[in-house]
Amino acid sequence: MRSIDLNCDMGESFGAWTMGQDSEVMPWITSANIACGFHAGDSATMRRTVALAKRHGVAIGAHVSLPDLQGFGRREMRVSTDEAYALTLYQIGALAAFVRAEGARLVHVKPHGALYNMAAKDAALAEAIARAAHAFDPALVLVGLAASALPQAGEKAGLRVAHEAFADRRYEAHGSLTPRHEAGAVIDDVDTAVAQAVKIGTQGKVDIRAGGTLQLRADTICVHGDRPDAAKFARRLREALEEAGVRVTAVSG
Repeated sequence: MRSIDLNCDMGESFGAWTMGQDSEVMPWITSANIACGFHAGDSATMRRTVALAKRHGVAIGAHVSLPDLQGFGRREMRVSTDEAYALTLYQIGALAAFVRAEGARLVHVKPHGALYNMAAKDAALAEAIARAAHAFDPALVLVGLAASALPQAGEKAGLRVAHEAFADRRYEAHGSLTPRHEAGAVIDDVDTAVAQAVKIGTQGKVDIRAGGTLQLRADTICVHGDRPDAAKFARRLREALEEAGVRVTAVSG
């Protein structure tokens, strides 16, 4: 039986501002990537989201980012490898404090936004992130874009890795995601996105924007929690995968 993880970016509320549908989405996923305060989230949100994930038996991961609250971590910044190492380690440590206090376990690390996309292409940046994760805990799983520089760096560092695919993003011929500024980069229609996820989960293939199909290794599929229909989408996605004979389980499971 094929198996796949469903992960979602969570804990992205900040102060009085609310982002996402964490409590409604959490029952349908198997891994939560929790914001560590650099692109979103704050101490109270981190604590609350860790407790929510533990209550639902969802694997907990640090969602590390460039220091860009105003831009939600989606703006590229020039950072050295030393800076990338330090900011990754800093954020992992911050979340790990709440995980430990809750009596839970930190399972994985996944970069966010611009840092994620930069590390998919920049081997030196990817290696800095992988080294930081390994320095904190060699048992951590590093999550990155399928077949990109990030999972390659994780394997080189001695980490377990999870190659990630996206249900609601279009793909280019070389396996990268269609840039968000391009029309149709995000798949808004739930049925279309679910069908893409099922094809990934059952066949290891995804359709590309220019036409044709790409072979794609996927250990985990991302559910975007900032969709207006996030809870409905997460539920439909999980049910469709299970109906197709795919075992939905955390990458640590």
